[in-house]
Amino acid sequence: MRRYIAFMLVLVALSGCALQAGRLRPTRVVQEVAAQAATGAPSPTAEPTATPAPENSEPPTPTPSPFAETPQSELSAETPPVEGIAAWKAQEAWLSDLYDRASRSVVHITTRTYTYDFFLRPIPQEGTGSGFIWDTEGHVVTNYHVVENAREIEVALADGTRTTASIVGVDPQNDLAVIKLDEVPADTPPLPLGDSLSLRVGQFVIAIGNPFGFDRTMTLGIVSALGRVIQNESGTFIGEVIQTDAAINPGNSGGPLLDIEGRVVGVNSAIISPSGANAGIGFAIPAHTVQRVVPELIERGYYRHPWLGIEAFDLTPRLAEVLRRRGVAVPDEGVLVVAVYRGGPAANAGIRGATARVQIANLLLPVGGDVIVGVNGEPVSSLRDLNLLLENRYRVGDRITLNIMRDGEPLDVDVVLAERP
Repeated sequence: MRRYIAFMLVLVALSGCALQAGRLRPTRVVQEVAAQAATGAPSPTAEPTATPAPENSEPPTPTPSPFAETPQSELSAETPPVEGIAAWKAQEAWLSDLYDRASRSVVHITTRTYTYDFFLRPIPQEGTGSGFIWDTEGHVVTNYHVVENAREIEVALADGTRTTASIVGVDPQNDLAVIKLDEVPADTPPLPLGDSLSLRVGQFVIAIGNPFGFDRTMTLGIVSALGRVIQNESGTFIGEVIQTDAAINPGNSGGPLLDIEGRVVGVNSAIISPSGANAGIGFAIPAHTVQRVVPELIERGYYRHPWLGIEAFDLTPRLAEVLRRRGVAVPDEGVLVVAVYRGGPAANAGIRGATARVQIANLLLPVGGDVIVGVNGEPVSSLRDLNLLLENRYRVGDRITLNIMRDGEPLDVDVVLAERP
């Protein structure tokens, strides 16, 4: 019996050693392989997998490991990874400094409007947006839709100061507005304007605003496209708009879009998104439009839009072909003048309206009027093109040359733009 017990104890001890060795093997094998990969030397415990070499043969040259680390003594300031890190750190420092400078001039705008219930009791509603300091007199630039119908306006500054403000001027067509702070901050510098006409697709831009009420949030992106045309809430079109993928969300409206020098190149205005939040397609009103409109808003309270004084419709290639079949001499495309307003710029310049009507299907189309095909040599193919060109390039009082077709013949007519009534 004692022999049996001793035999069983020895057997259990041997099996325990074998079990322990089995559990450690995978780890040890991995460590050995890793050590071999790092040093290039074969493992002392590795079993041979090929016929042993003769004793007088030279040992094989170990294959360098792709994971082998570069000795510290070989690293220098010219090593590409170090240069890359330094470049990123320099960019980070630049952006942080830009934010410190520019965010002081970005404000948080809260508006209150009132609606009335069935019993004519007022129901207050709040809205939020962004804006930026325009000058040392306390003027702030923002979007028209931010302050539209506002009964009360409160502005929060970067230092936490809150003050009330009043509307100075609005331009619904360009979605711009100017408000004035009742208490002008002494240490809040205005943001400088940049040159939006020299922007190129791919340039970095920075948006600072108050998305969803989060004060002075900064996002980074690029200029995705230039010269976009968007339709504002009033149904009119805004041209030469900047498209960007910098994150713009509700609450960013009215905030500045900056170049890498911290200059305002646009005013963030709208996004395209199925959810109402950022989808990578944001739009900003260009700085050259802001520069043209804002001074008049401060001076007059409104912007004087240039006006030709015509009624017209688009002449498309398909419509032109139909009209030519009816004996009407028209170009392939342009703006066909239907009527001119008496005493207006076009009438004073001798532009002619329609002189006859042609029935096409169930429609009576006025024809015989001048067809505008260009302005100062720049072609236009639709009424929208004409309006955007006048709006973005010219002002009230400017003398322009309308390139027209009259009875199939080209003609240039000088017109002095007037203020739109």
